[in-house]
Amino acid sequence: MLSIFRAFVIGFRRNLLYACFWGAFVANNSTSELDFQEAQFEASEKEKETRQFDELSKKIIGAAIEVHRELGPGFLESIYEEALKVELSEHGLSVEFQKEVTIEYLGVVVGVHRLDLLVEGQIIVEMKAAKELTDVHLAQLRSYLKATGLRVGLLLNFAKPKLEIRRVVN
Repeated sequence: MLSIFRAFVIGFRRNLLYACFWGAFVANNSTSELDFQEAQFEASEKEKETRQFDELSKKIIGAAIEVHRELGPGFLESIYEEALKVELSEHGLSVEFQKEVTIEYLGVVVGVHRLDLLVEGQIIVEMKAAKELTDVHLAQLRSYLKATGLRVGLLLNFAKPKLEIRRVVN
């Protein structure tokens, strides 16, 4: 009889400790309805922004494919830049060509980048007519994204029989 009572007390203590721990955990980690709504709002805003970048990226890539289909490989980078600028304008997109971006260090201008294309003020398009895309080309695009504070860039290589595309998200 004593062992049954002892087992009951030990079980009761375990359950009581578990209940106290769980109550404290829930109290410390619960989110209010307002917090939940804010998190949902932030997620939906990020979804909208991602969709917007995806749609714009698709339009740019489609235009680049059309330019590559018409011209093929073998031209200078500047020719592809001009052709893509025309194609993007035909699609109703605003394009800035050879936009200068100043680079500052400790408040002092230390250099200038020139972006090949800036589409809709949101996506940097860096164009190449090179045998292969290298890590240096990707690093260059990443530095442009960092310098401008933009999030998405496209690296396009027109020198191959099939257009080579790299999308970089910062």
